[in-house]
Amino acid sequence: MSSVGALSVSGLDLKTLLSIVRNWKFAAPCAVVTLAGVWVTLKDWSLYSKYRGKNLPPVYNKGLILPFIGAAAQFLWDPLAMGKRGHAVYGDIFTVYVFGKRLTFVCGPKAQEQFCKSSDEDLSQQDAYKFSVPLFGEGVIYGAEPERRAEQIKLVTSSLHTTALANYVPMMLQETEAYFSKWGNEGTTDIYTALSELIILTASRCLMGHEVREQLYEEVAKLYAQLDKGCTPISFFAPHLPIPAHINRDKARNAMVKVFKKIIEDRRRDGRVEKDVLQIFMDAKFKDGTSPTVEIVTGLMICLLFAGQHTSSVTSSWTGLFLLEGARQGGPANLLPELIKEQVASGPLDHRAIRESMPLLHASLLEALRLRPPLIFLMRSAMIDIDIQGLTIPQGDTIFLSPVFSGQRSDVFSAPTEAFDPRRFLEPRNEHLKFSHGWVGFGGGRD
Repeated sequence: MSSVGALSVSGLDLKTLLSIVRNWKFAAPCAVVTLAGVWVTLKDWSLYSKYRGKNLPPVYNKGLILPFIGAAAQFLWDPLAMGKRGHAVYGDIFTVYVFGKRLTFVCGPKAQEQFCKSSDEDLSQQDAYKFSVPLFGEGVIYGAEPERRAEQIKLVTSSLHTTALANYVPMMLQETEAYFSKWGNEGTTDIYTALSELIILTASRCLMGHEVREQLYEEVAKLYAQLDKGCTPISFFAPHLPIPAHINRDKARNAMVKVFKKIIEDRRRDGRVEKDVLQIFMDAKFKDGTSPTVEIVTGLMICLLFAGQHTSSVTSSWTGLFLLEGARQGGPANLLPELIKEQVASGPLDHRAIRESMPLLHASLLEALRLRPPLIFLMRSAMIDIDIQGLTIPQGDTIFLSPVFSGQRSDVFSAPTEAFDPRRFLEPRNEHLKFSHGWVGFGGGRD
């Protein structure tokens, strides 16, 4: 008898055992997929039994749809293309299945108004944005209890109040002049990279403090980049999945905590009080008398940086690109001479001049925001059944609203909607005011 034949495990010879293992490698995934398919089928049956007689949104079934994962491949590869395809086929409201989750897409002035005006008890931000907790930290914004979250949001918004922003404008101008003074009279640059660097510089000075700006700028910029790369489409479904992007995100956040912990400890040890947002967070008191911990302060700083850096760099870059393209075309499309005239007439650059005396510049920013919004989706979790335009969106659905689609609607904006035309935001046209929520640029004031 051969040595192989002589070996046995609980009465099974080795050849039989190896055969079972090989078959199990194939059978296990099949079993998982089968069970997942059964689970989804039972879930669907339960849903449609519960809502029998109700008019649910049509279900997206175009392109590659697979058992259990649904339209995941389309959603992860190009969610905007999938959304555009869905709206073209099904209209303003439709549902997509992705990894067993129901994602319901809504669009149009009425749906957008209901989305933006609904309370957190009905359409929850916190539940929809739970994937951000590893990024901002436990106990910060969407990882905090509703009452504490409201306090934190109030703290963040008050730190950027009009009075505070007015104090930051001179610092921003100094950073801008210093940055562009290094450029020659001609050359080539990547406008997005350049403006992203400039915005991080101004943020490090106005928000994070001179310590970061003067000593730690490069380190913080690298950490922010790692945090930013940690926000992927898969993060929405599995924020703790141990993929490289998430691992680097967690490392970067821990390193960021160490950076701010040292700055806070040094300030308190030396008795220094600075005029920046970090100091506002350090000195804050919640209603229960407690102060934010270093981890909470760091999370709020990351939240503020994410809220401002990405949106600002994208919007300013597209504004510049559209204006430069208009100058290249010449004629009425060239708005630069009028913008320069507007700036000269407004006098010295300050907060008042920027807000009140440069309507064409403001309209140009809004038009770039309409055409190329930095936030492609806003999300809410339906905590109750929601009725919109004769359709019932079931409790538990995640509702998606896209500023991209809201900015391209022909019932809101005049044709051609894809053309860069800032005057649509000025008197007498004011196209964006046709409906209360005909256009959602950032989030209707709540995202």
